[in-house]
Amino acid sequence: MNIIIDYGVGNLDSLKRACEEIGFQVVISNDEQMIEQASSIILPGVGAYKAAMTELKKLNLIELIKSKVNKGTPILGICLGMQLLYEFSEENEKTEGLGLLKGSVKQIPEIVKVPHMGWNKLIFNRNDSLLKYVSDGDYVYFVHSYYVNSANQELVAYCDYGTKIPAIIQSGNIYGMQFHPEKSAESGLNLLKAFKELCLYDSISSN
Repeated sequence: MNIIIDYGVGNLDSLKRACEEIGFQVVISNDEQMIEQASSIILPGVGAYKAAMTELKKLNLIELIKSKVNKGTPILGICLGMQLLYEFSEENEKTEGLGLLKGSVKQIPEIVKVPHMGWNKLIFNRNDSLLKYVSDGDYVYFVHSYYVNSANQELVAYCDYGTKIPAIIQSGNIYGMQFHPEKSAESGLNLLKAFKELCLYDSISSN
């Protein structure tokens, strides 16, 4: 069972439709027992970092998500969901995140228009199975004002927008996309397709 976590942040139906379009059967849920049984997790999100972490805490999902990821369950963070994977955000005078990855979240420098909204091209940083159906220079759709700042050991692809914006990350079973794959046309569907295949591979390997 593949779960899209519903914690009241974001349009989950469009993400569910995008997943199902590439044959990735997902269930939208915030039920602890269902998430405990999940073979993969998608953590979406839009809006404020602090509000998102507050909702996850209210639903008793923070430790559950950490436990699942630490046991090897694949997780894909999307937009704000990717940022929540890190230690903290500078938004709202520093808010603690899930801490699954080392790094912080900073505001995009205002030498460019903020929020970063619209299409931007991916620049590959390294080879990764998540990129198997897309090409260097393909465009995806962003809507965000903050970006991940880390040592970039997990950096798969980035975009250039006032600074180097991590766009796709991967570390072990942890994946992230700063953009919205469900709004990114064929490129977004192809990235979700690659994630689906990685989840299936992980499931077969663990049996």
